[in-house]
Amino acid sequence: MASRTTPDPRSAAARSAPGRRPVDVRAWLAGSRLSGFTAIMLGLVVLAVFVLVPTIGTYVGQRQQIAALAQSVQVTRGEVADLQRQQERWKDPAFITTQARQRLYYFKPGEIVYLVDDDLPASDIPRESAPVSGTVQTTRTDWMSQLVRSVAHAGLARTAVAPGGGAR
Repeated sequence: MASRTTPDPRSAAARSAPGRRPVDVRAWLAGSRLSGFTAIMLGLVVLAVFVLVPTIGTYVGQRQQIAALAQSVQVTRGEVADLQRQQERWKDPAFITTQARQRLYYFKPGEIVYLVDDDLPASDIPRESAPVSGTVQTTRTDWMSQLVRSVAHAGLARTAVAPGGGAR
């Protein structure tokens, strides 16, 4: 009888790709030998990475802080320059007099001061105002009796009526 053998998958792969040999990983690893010098150098590289990474991170963080503080110093120098300009302005007697009149409402003896109370912002003041009415109108009812009737009705009502007319 003829013996049947199972085909080797490596040989099938070798037959399908002409010119390529299968790579035996075990043989490759066995052929590479790790010397003591290589192991020591590899250990030193790993140790250097563990030592230098936190140090480099600290260095980068400190450089960022220095840059932020330098920018803060520039902003503060600008503010100091503005304050020095204001201080120079306050040395002028005319400026002091103007500020006392505007801020504190001081005036010189004998002056007549008019204060205009303009509490509305400019956006709330109407540009054009239409006339209220061209003719005088009269009402048909007596306003006094209408007022008394309204107060009496509100006082005697058992339920409150909403402005829309519905009861609450």
